[in-house]
Amino acid sequence: MEGVTAVPPPRNTATTGTDADASSTADGAAARTPSGRRSLAVALFSGALGAAVVLLASRQTWSEGEASTAGGALHQIVKGSDVTGAPAALAVVGLAALVAVFAVRRSGRVLVSVLLALSGLGTVVAALGGAGDDGALDEKAATATGDAAAGIASVTHTAWPYAAVAGGALLLLAGLLALRFGSRWPAMSGKYERDGTPRPRKAPAPVDPDRPEDLWKALDRGEDPTG
Repeated sequence: MEGVTAVPPPRNTATTGTDADASSTADGAAARTPSGRRSLAVALFSGALGAAVVLLASRQTWSEGEASTAGGALHQIVKGSDVTGAPAALAVVGLAALVAVFAVRRSGRVLVSVLLALSGLGTVVAALGGAGDDGALDEKAATATGDAAAGIASVTHTAWPYAAVAGGALLLLAGLLALRFGSRWPAMSGKYERDGTPRPRKAPAPVDPDRPEDLWKALDRGEDPTG
């Protein structure tokens, strides 16, 4: 057939979005996969619960004992924050990293996920180190009795340090899940990010010569209200 040429179909520019919109769509599609949804839910739950458990455990009694004084035995207790402040501080860092995972993408998300995992691992190590530490109890006994050589008898340790260990393990789990499945999780939509383009100025409302306040506003803008 003569005169018949292949004409490419017109390009539908209405369906062409920006890179940020395409990335957001890909993130949303990945998050709708079963593995993406499950890992996201487990990471959020374990990370938030782990941080809460560590912060709660740090405020509880970790060890107690009796300090010998001239007037008799003096009961002493120490909280987790007295033994070590590392678990609570690392829990706060881990919680912030858990939130920041959704604000970054690609390599930034990997770095934040590593920080989350390290926060959990550090919490576990610090809590285990403080579980059998009597140093804070001895210092408190010395302060209460006024004798630097005063010791503590009948020392008992509670289970709260191990609760902090469990909380740190949950933070570590959240970090490992973020490293493994973080690429499938959604991120903050690009449409909410400013691109630096100046916004158009809104045109001022017309001046009503019968309203004195409109005249004053026009003068403040440097306009001639009589014009």
